[in-house]
Order: sequence, then structure tokens, then C-alpha cells
Amino acid sequence: MADSSDDHVYLVDGSGFIFRAFHALPPMNRADGTPTNAVYGFTNMLMKLIEEMSANHLAVIFDTSRQTFRSDIYPQYKAHRPPAPEELVPQFALVREAVAAFNVVAVELPGFEADDLIAAYARAARAAGQQVTIVSSDKDLMQLVTDGVDMLDPMKNRLIGPAEVVERFGVGPDKVVDVQALAGDSVDNVPGVPGIGIKTAALLINEYGDLEALLDRAAEIKQPKRRQSLLDNADMARLSKQLVKLRDDIDLPVALADLAVAPADDDSLLTFFKDQSFKRLIARQEAEMANAGGDGAAHGDNQELQGDERGYELVQDLPSLEAWIAEAHRLGVIAVDTETSSLNAMRADLIGVSLATAAGRACYIPLGHRAGGQGDLGLGDLGTAAGAESGSVQESGPVQESGPVQMAFDAAMAVLKPMLEDPAILKIGHNIKYDALVLSRPANGGVRISPVDDTMCLSYVLEGGAHGHGLDELSLLHVDHSNIKFSDVCGKGKAQIPFAEVSLENALDYAAEDADMTGRLHRLLKPRVGRDHLMTVYETLERPLIPVLVAMEQAGIKVNPVTLSAMSQDFARRIADLEAQIHEMAGEAFNVGSPKQLGEILFDKMALPGGKKGKTGAYATGAEILEELAAQGHDLPARVIDWRQLSKLKSTYTDALVADINPETGRIHTSYSMAAASTGRLSSNDPNLQNIPIRTEEGRKIRTAFVAKEGCKLLSVDYSQIELRLVADIAGLDSMQQAFRDGVDIHAQTASEVFGVPLADMDGETRRKAKAINFGIIYGISGFGLARQLAVPQGEARAYIDTYFERYPGIREYMEEMKVFCRARGYVETRFGRRVHIPGIKDANPARRAFSERAAINAPIQGTAADIIKRAMIRMSPRLSAAGLQARMLLQVHDELLFEVPEAEIEQTTSVVREVMETAGDPVLSLAVPLIAEAGVGANWAEAH
Repeated sequence: MADSSDDHVYLVDGSGFIFRAFHALPPMNRADGTPTNAVYGFTNMLMKLIEEMSANHLAVIFDTSRQTFRSDIYPQYKAHRPPAPEELVPQFALVREAVAAFNVVAVELPGFEADDLIAAYARAARAAGQQVTIVSSDKDLMQLVTDGVDMLDPMKNRLIGPAEVVERFGVGPDKVVDVQALAGDSVDNVPGVPGIGIKTAALLINEYGDLEALLDRAAEIKQPKRRQSLLDNADMARLSKQLVKLRDDIDLPVALADLAVAPADDDSLLTFFKDQSFKRLIARQEAEMANAGGDGAAHGDNQELQGDERGYELVQDLPSLEAWIAEAHRLGVIAVDTETSSLNAMRADLIGVSLATAAGRACYIPLGHRAGGQGDLGLGDLGTAAGAESGSVQESGPVQESGPVQMAFDAAMAVLKPMLEDPAILKIGHNIKYDALVLSRPANGGVRISPVDDTMCLSYVLEGGAHGHGLDELSLLHVDHSNIKFSDVCGKGKAQIPFAEVSLENALDYAAEDADMTGRLHRLLKPRVGRDHLMTVYETLERPLIPVLVAMEQAGIKVNPVTLSAMSQDFARRIADLEAQIHEMAGEAFNVGSPKQLGEILFDKMALPGGKKGKTGAYATGAEILEELAAQGHDLPARVIDWRQLSKLKSTYTDALVADINPETGRIHTSYSMAAASTGRLSSNDPNLQNIPIRTEEGRKIRTAFVAKEGCKLLSVDYSQIELRLVADIAGLDSMQQAFRDGVDIHAQTASEVFGVPLADMDGETRRKAKAINFGIIYGISGFGLARQLAVPQGEARAYIDTYFERYPGIREYMEEMKVFCRARGYVETRFGRRVHIPGIKDANPARRAFSERAAINAPIQGTAADIIKRAMIRMSPRLSAAGLQARMLLQVHDELLFEVPEAEIEQTTSVVREVMETAGDPVLSLAVPLIAEAGVGANWAEAH
């Protein structure tokens, strides 16, 4: 820092702080949906500065608008800069509120940039004999550096004096404007002199003294191009100097004396933090206020959470490991993380385990590291002398030989496994389902880790939809800590090495940090679940689902590779036939998979209607455009649609699924993401088995490859129209509820009521329209969207929707209630109390706001359906076991559960599964309509569905 003189002024480039914070942090929103990531980052930066600075005067200087005196001189000045991102615009006012909350003076002046104000205040402060520190990373402010004026670059936390200016520009601060005038600035649209950059400009200014001298003697320059450019652009260089030179002669809008530092009001700060939903800052402020009042315990807890001190230990021998195990027994809780060879839990080898017991106290136990890559950096001398001499070690001693020092795997696991399985010790993980699967593999110790808490699930329950729930993002959001990235220790691309080859020192820092941050997040988030009345959601829907999913992913599903191979060959033949047809229709061969070439064929050569070019100059050829052309009767687009569908099925399923078969089990093991969909739905990945088409013949063919093992059948049990049933219940639709109770065809019933057609006279087309409206309403379909789906005029579709709402007014009331509720709180709730955050509900952009409103309408319905099937899944295994049945639950696909059942137990298992699913809403929901689960049985998935 600069000197600690009592007369010291800090001038903060507020605009620089804002943009740095906005681009550095992931999206964040407060409860009402207003974006706050820039406000949060700005607040933390200002707080840190206030705590560390040595000054008695402080001001934050802001820009007001782009229209300044420079725009009058040169209208093109900054003309090419894009407008501020829409997510940033509403944060400008909040940032000024942050400055006020800290009781700091904010300064701005129309017609001038923040840099000009900083120049004026710096000049006034020096005239008054005060030291000045400009807090900014902006190179344009380096022209102000002089005796008594330095810069503090907050990005690099380093002071900038005259020497650093010379390093940056090649000249002293007093010549910076001359160099900038010559070099120009493409970002601000300062023209400069063509062909002259910073280095050349510095050489010229150092040789000729200043800009005017250079321009006066430009004819003397030996290089022809440079000489001519200076002669031709002398006036532009002088204009550029006017643009880059900061004005320090303007009247100060706030007197220098009024910038005196004053303490912030604690209550005002706390109120501001609460208004913005800054949970970490709220906790810190409350702790500091409590400590000021004599409550040292609260302050101590906060210090633990914020502490940066690290006591990370590399555990390489049995006594050290036993000490950590003893601490886990004493505390009854420990954070756990695994390092592995693969993201695929069912194929991953265990490389190491990290544990954490308190903030900053964590360890890493290497188990599968080997020499290579970065190597073992000097750890060999930690081995025992006997082991080093003999080349072997005792069973519980460190393994050395030619690689890193680590305990024998079996010896370490013999100590770790009992602790990880001890019901008296709570194991905390982040996405602990993955760690549980890894540890459960026989090659990794066969550990059945229990009981568990999951910080990813805690975050998901608290703020599902508001942001991501990865460990890195949550560490930054809640602990204000940037975690070491995997690429930092393993490298990127071709240079990336396996984690097993990372040096133990680097592995320690990376792995122990993950466990440490997991523990810190748990101490922050678990209490909030109770305070926010979300404990039931976490304890009855998310936490008990973890072992259920572990068992399902372990089980996997058998796939017949011969069937897949035959389908792949069939698809390849049909794709080739379609391609030949397309080429014949086009009159020439071209790459059907190239949107550019396809667009040229459709809209240039064939002159089909609707051709629109994008920013790249190529025609848009997306699915909607092709479907519209096909609907108009054009054959080539229809064949391209078929070609694309078959190509996707071949590449995504028939080819890829063979590679997904686990060689150890002969089965495919999908992975379920618990915190991906904001509504609470599970999502299937690696491979995604939820997106296999079911309504097409080809999609059903793919399901024939999923088979039961010998002696078993596949049982598929699917909720019938569960979301429509929930709509009828939530919106209080009496006639629809009665139809469901009576088992009437709900789409025919709707068609009868909306279109006035008696049920006895109902035709398929009218029923199809009603079905489209029924399901469309759930997703907030517009008249335009329904018109496209039904291929009718937009006015007619709008009339259908209006008639629907007239017949079912409860639905419109429900929709409006959800929008009002969401705008007030920033989230909606399922019937079980799960919160689904909708960040864009107040978005200034009408299209994005409308999208968010549709999400707010749909989320309680879709989310309640997701909660119901989760309850069924959690209850399923105990009920099957109690009935003495051997069925295994294999897959969850939206509203469907798939089981592998011994043939002799099919009838009894079907009865139990249906009963569990149909009562999964009891007793919480007390639905006015029955839940119906329909079952099917077959040798393969297609037969069972």
C-alpha cells in the first residue's frame, strides 16, 4: 500500500469495480429475481478495500453516461462499444446503494467520465498536500501517476508508480497521453495514427520529446510508410490527444473535505445485505454486531467459516490415519471426498480420499498415485529406512518403491471402511452419490458409506433454479473462495495427465480443499434449511433418495449389443438411401449434414419460401423451418428431417450405447443428476436414457435392445396423465376431477366441454385438438404456439384457448396467482414445499419475462409430479423387501419406473409397485383425483412399455 499518512485520499474507479465484478462472478439473483452478481462482487471489493486501506478520505467515482464533452469533439468516440448487458443494467443503482450503506461518498458528474473526476480530485488533493491512491486497473489513469499519486491495481493487488508506467507504456507518466494519441484505442474508438502501436509510439516520443515536436519534424522520419502516416494524420493525432487527456480542471461536485472517512452504520449495512439476499455477508455482519455486543461465540463461528488458514496434512502412514479416524469418532461428523481415475463412477479406480473436520483442517490420503507426469516431487525421503533399503514395506507402512510414498491400499481401507460405514458418524459430501458408487466397487474397498449429508442437495433444496450447485460455484458464492481447478493440477488438452500422476503436494492442496469447502458449506447451508422451513423437502425427498439412486445405478440395465449392431446397420442403410433421394431431388450431391450447403440448395437453388440468413451469412435450416416447409408439401425438407432423425438415433444410441456397456457387468449404468432440473426432476446422463424417443417406430426399436436377464422380465409402471391430474386438483376443476374419478377419457371430456361435441359423437381430430390444449396449457402455450402445433390460423388457436379458459376459469386464476406469487418472492412452490426459483420473472426483456412466467406456472405442477415419483422410489425398496420380493428398480424415466423382476414374482411385484406409486402422494396431498399407475411386462423395454 501507499504510505499511511493521515492525509491520504483513496479514489476508487467505481465503474471498473462494477464491470470486473460482473464478469468475474457467475449469475446471482436475489429473492425477487433481480440480478446481483456485480453488486455482490462490488460489495466484497469495497469492503476489503475499506478494511485494508490507510486513508482518511475515500470516494467512489462513477461514470454517468456515454455523452461527454469528448462526444462533442468526436462523435465516434466509444461509438462501437456495445450497451451494458441487460443483466447488469439494474445493478448500477444497487451498487450506488452499496456505497451509501458503507457510508462512503459517491461522486459523479454529467458530461464527464469518472477518469476526469479522478484527475480533478487527485490534483486538488496534491494541492492540499495530501497523498493520493487511485484504485483502478485502467491504463488510462496511469497518466496521473506522479510524486504523491500512485495507483493500486485491485486485480493484481500491486502498486503502480512511475517505474510500472514505464514498463507498461515505454515512457514516463507525463508522456503517456502522447503515446496514447499516436497509438489510438480501438476499444474507445480513439483513431490515433494508422500503423503506429504502443511500442513504436514510445520510441518516437522518446526520440522527439513530445507529440508536437514529433509532428513538426515528421518529414525527417526515415521510414516512408511511418513518415507518410504521420504527415497525413497529424490532425487526427492532435484530436486523439484531446480525447485521451484527462480533464483535471473541472469544478469538484463534492468538496474534498467531504470525502472524510466515516464509520458505516451496522444496521444500514445489515439491511442492505438482507435486501440483496447476501447470505454470507449477513452472517458475517450479524456475527460482528454480536461480537461488538459481547457475544464472542458468534464471532468465533464466523471466523471459522471465513478463516483462510489451512492445516492440510498429507497422510502417508497408519498412525496419522488413525489419528484422523479418532477425530471423526470424537466429532461424530466428517467431510469426505474421493479422487478417482474417471468421472464414470462405475468404472473409476480410487486414487485417494480426503477428509475434513473443521474449517481449514483437512487431509489427503493418497492410495493409487504412481510415478509419471509431474512425478513425485521429493517425497521419497519420507519413507522408512527399512522400506527404502529393502524395496518393500510392512503391511501398514508407506508404499514407496519407485513411486510416491503412500500406504498400502488394503491396509488403509481396513481402517477407513469401518469409519465410513459407522452409523454414528455423519459423512458429508458434495454429490456424495458419486463417492458412494466409487467406494462401493469391490476394487475400491466395497464400502457402503452411511449415513450421509450432501451439500449439493442442500443447496439445491435452498435455491434450486437460482444458480448452479457445483462445489466451485458454491465455494465462491458462500465462502468467497476460488477453488483450485482440476486443470490447475492436471493440465489441459493433450498435456493433461491422470490424477494418479499428480505430485502428492499438488494433490494434497486440490483434494483437501474440496473436503474443506464441503465441510464449510455444510456448516453454512444445513442450518438455513431449517430456518427456511425446507427440512421436510431435504429429509424426505432428497437425502433418502441418495442410496436409492446408488442402488439403481449399481444395478444398471442389460443391453443386447447384437440387437444394437443390427439396428445400426439398418439405420446406416436407410440413411444412405435417404441421402441418395435428397441428392436426386436437389439435382446434385452435397453434404446433407452441412446447414450452409443445405440452405443454399433450399433457398438459392430451389427458391423455397422462408429463407432467412443469420449473422454468419448462412441460411437458417433448423427443425422448425424444415418442418414448416415439409408441412407446405415440399419433399426434400421432409426427407432431410427423416435423415437427421435417423442419423441422431444411430450416433447417439445404436452406435454409442455399445461403447457404454460396462465390461465388468455387461450392463449400461446411467448416472442420475439430482440438482440439474430446477423443478426437482432427475436427469439421466452418460448415457441419457430419458430421451430415447417412444412415439416413433425407430425409438421403440432401440428400446428392444434393453432386455431382462435370464429368468426375469422387465416391468414398466407409468403414471397416467399425472400432470393433468395435478392441474385438475390444484386449479379446482370440478368437471375434470369428476372425469378422472370416473375413468373417463380426459381429452375427449375436454373436447366435449370446449368444443360442444357430445362424447358419443367425438371424432379423433377434435380429441387431438383438446389433447394439444390440455398439455399446452400446462406449459403456458401461446396462441402462436398452439397454431403451429395444430396447423390452424393463429386467431383460431387463440379462440380455442379463450374458450378453454372460459370453461375452466380455475386454470386462469391459478396461472395469475403463480405469476403474482413468483414476482413477490422470486420462486414458486410445489405441493410438498419445494421451492423452484425463477430468476427472470422480473426481466425487462418481454420475451424472457414471458418465458419465466410460463416456467412459474408449470413448475409447481411438474415439480409436484417429480416429488411424487421420488416419494414412490424412496418407499419402493422397503415395501418390496417386506413382501419378500427380489425385484430391482433399474430406471426412472420421467413418470415411469422400470424394474427387473423374476418371472415367478411378476404378478405380486406389479401389485406392490402400483400400490406404492398410487399412494405416493398420501397423506400430504389429499388429492381430489386418484393417481393411476399403469403396468406393462415384457422381455424387453419396448414390450414392457
